[in-house]
Amino acid sequence: MEVSGRCYPARVRGSTITLLPSAILLVTLSLASLVSCGDDAGSTRGESDGASSLTQSTAVTTASSSDAASASETLTGGDSESMTGDSTASSSSSSGASGSTVGVSDSDASACGDGVVSGDEACDDGDANGSYGACADDCGGPGPRCGDGVLQADEGEACDDGDAIDNNACSNACQDVPCEEQDGAPGLVLSYIWIANDGEATVSKINTMSVVEEGRYRVIGARPSRTSVNLNGDVAVSSRDPGGVTKVAASVERCVDKNNNGEIETSSGPGDVLPLEADECVLWTRSIPSPNYNNGPRATAWVAEKPDPESCEYPEPRLWIAWRDSDKNAHFELLDGEDGGLLEEVLYPFPDTGGGAKNPYGGAVDQDGNFYVAGIHNQDVLKVDIETLEVTDLGDANGDDDRYGMTLDGDGDLWAAGYGGELYRWRSADATWITYPGAHVNLRGIAVDASGSVWAASEDPCGLVHFDKNSESWVNQDIPLADCVDPWGVAVDHEGFVWVVDKGDKAYKLNPQTYAIVGLATGLVDPYTYSDMTGAVLKLQIPG
Repeated sequence: MEVSGRCYPARVRGSTITLLPSAILLVTLSLASLVSCGDDAGSTRGESDGASSLTQSTAVTTASSSDAASASETLTGGDSESMTGDSTASSSSSSGASGSTVGVSDSDASACGDGVVSGDEACDDGDANGSYGACADDCGGPGPRCGDGVLQADEGEACDDGDAIDNNACSNACQDVPCEEQDGAPGLVLSYIWIANDGEATVSKINTMSVVEEGRYRVIGARPSRTSVNLNGDVAVSSRDPGGVTKVAASVERCVDKNNNGEIETSSGPGDVLPLEADECVLWTRSIPSPNYNNGPRATAWVAEKPDPESCEYPEPRLWIAWRDSDKNAHFELLDGEDGGLLEEVLYPFPDTGGGAKNPYGGAVDQDGNFYVAGIHNQDVLKVDIETLEVTDLGDANGDDDRYGMTLDGDGDLWAAGYGGELYRWRSADATWITYPGAHVNLRGIAVDASGSVWAASEDPCGLVHFDKNSESWVNQDIPLADCVDPWGVAVDHEGFVWVVDKGDKAYKLNPQTYAIVGLATGLVDPYTYSDMTGAVLKLQIPG
């Protein structure tokens, strides 16, 4: 027989030849009649173990018919084995000639547990069958193992979800994956960019992967600008005049069936905008008694709450907002994220300092939930402690910097874009301000990604600039945006692509390595957002 291209001597095992009465049968067993392996002439070669050729002639004499005796014959050779079998008599031809049929049954069937995969066996680990990580008892497939969906703690498994995804809650080694290392729900709910439409008091929800606007929602008040996205994906939108804050859910699962009809009525896109009270994904609104446009709420930022270590779900976070009253006192309010109720409020003098200064302009939080607020132009940067509510004045760079947009990086350093083309950095490690001169003017919105790249919108020339935090050097100050009108806000999505909001009713999606425009969202209405509109900056602050 031939196995894997090799020839082996055939062996006839345990065959018994029972002879018919009154007959003499000369049985010639020739290997060539059993198998021909690699030899067209039908000859059989012995193996090196000395087994002889099985070509023999054996004369077997039977007793008379009255005896009905039988005999057994043993074939001998280098590897002798007895033969047992049956013969069956039959009559053939009209002349009454009789003959015999010798039946040889093959008992060489595979045996599960012999360590050899044969027959219909899927595997065979011998004595190990049925043990952890080995073949099943019946050799029909794998036995108990990591990945079978059954928790086997005694084998060292901490979990077993039975899937092939290595970076969800349970790894492919059946060990728990820390929440901050998982790429599951947070990535999915943060796959939206929320852009305020200043011209129609709405906010657009755009899928950052497909670049399709999947919803547009009315907001309380008017002239919305700042949007902040929490780690559940929900957005808070601040309107400047009349002042107000609106919370919108990112997923239908987080919306509320307010009329109890078993359905969620919500917007499906820009052509399907529901009244504010009718959209069931608008979770709450809060009116702000700011006196006018210049004092209306702007600085807005969710707190980076730590996820539950078991479920990895983020608790309902708190929300910081800031606005200014007619006495030029800044109101720093900490709101309940679930219903918008006021939890804490701090009043702090926030006077004009020239240059058309207004109320607290930009806001961001660090990993402890402390609120950083920057005024426009050369107003000082303030830090509000979330526990003590103490306000600390961080000053500004050189005492006369002319800032616009601001953000925080993963190290807690504050970055601000300057009207003169420079970048300003407040280094948290030593509370030091650093200025990086630039080549152009009127930098606007700013964002920092996980790699340390700093991105800012530039009005002159119209485009984007790129700075590297690690080398403290400019990478590119002339990244053009085709047909740009007035680039204002910058954000980084959860995949690392850079977005630029252009007041020319569109938003660009760029490859951060090549600067190629890979997506363009259109149909916006005077878009005006330059805060953390994707939640990616907040995600950098997740507590370890």
